[in-house]
Amino acid sequence: MLVYGRNVAKELLESEKSIKNIYLQEKFNEKDIISLINSRNLKYKTLTKIDMQKMTAGNHQGIILEIDDFKYKELEIIYNLDSALVVVLDHLEDPHNFGAIIRTCEAAGVDAIIIPEDRSVSVNSTVFHTSAGTTEKVNIIKVTNIAQALRELKKYNYWVVATDMNGTDYREIDYKGKTAIVIGNEGKGISDIVRKNSDFIASIPMVGTVNSLNASVAAGIIIFEALNVRG
Repeated sequence: MLVYGRNVAKELLESEKSIKNIYLQEKFNEKDIISLINSRNLKYKTLTKIDMQKMTAGNHQGIILEIDDFKYKELEIIYNLDSALVVVLDHLEDPHNFGAIIRTCEAAGVDAIIIPEDRSVSVNSTVFHTSAGTTEKVNIIKVTNIAQALRELKKYNYWVVATDMNGTDYREIDYKGKTAIVIGNEGKGISDIVRKNSDFIASIPMVGTVNSLNASVAAGIIIFEALNVRG
């Protein structure tokens, strides 16, 4: 997988992540990154701006790394965590939303993010870039079926809090126990089967003319409310 951008490059070069190839644009002069490359005794290839643009449609900022495809974790790793906080994405489709949520989860110390295999965004180069390189610092779990995963979590004493327009004010919900916060699809929201497997439906009150928020913004509001409640 090709990933790009200076923040992503720094995060990966500072980690123990295996890097297959490094491509730098001609006259690339970010001293911190060059130093990291040299400290790991890694080689790089210098390419023209046109060649770099052919490799990725994103803003590569003069550096592209080739790494192994992202490795997802198993659901079992969060079964027995004490006071765990996890985020479940119910068929989110926008990689920019996913990357922003990963960044928020890393900042908030969320234990894991759960995504489904089908009809959902996966970890790709855009997600890496939008997350500012934090993707490798968050446990991301891919499951076959979101509803089944929620049922499994409830067996291990998780409370499931799904987000929707018509529910309880998110500030009135107790997030102190093991909690799974579900963020719905950008257009359709949470699915009916997820709603049926939820213990609470959390809503963010609106006082303006906008009746809904971007998925990553809504996720950030509720995640940090959960942190506040937990103290």
